[in-house]
Amino acid sequence: MKLAEALLLRGEYQTKVDNLQSRILQNLKIQEGDIPNEEPKVLLTEAFELNEQLNELIKRVNERNNQVLLPDGRSLAQALVDRETLVKKRRLLVTITEAGSEQEYRYSRSEIKFQLTLSLGEIHKQIDQLSRQFRELDTIIQGLNWSVDL
Repeated sequence: MKLAEALLLRGEYQTKVDNLQSRILQNLKIQEGDIPNEEPKVLLTEAFELNEQLNELIKRVNERNNQVLLPDGRSLAQALVDRETLVKKRRLLVTITEAGSEQEYRYSRSEIKFQLTLSLGEIHKQIDQLSRQFRELDTIIQGLNWSVDL
């Protein structure tokens, strides 16, 4: 199994666990004398078993991520952390530009006028640079995911 396939399977397991939780909660309380549509104990057992399978899969993926190296020498695990850092930095800068771009309405000349303390143009350049870095790193990561065996 390729690493990418394991990641898809991980997502599937997580979705199934969430679905099982919803089904358990739907059948947790019933009116006195009624019968639940599904047996919560059976669903709970299934959820626990699936969680164990998910746990083992995540351990294998994480172990493999630590072993696989990118061309620059970083481990895949390090690259994943770096990619997430790029996402967070970009998200912060986008939030700043959105706040700085909000239109301020003044009803008279005597009202206080606000000035920006950061250059939105410079921030947009940083956003573009972070986006490019993210795309380049993500392309490498995705390529490895489909070429590396779990």
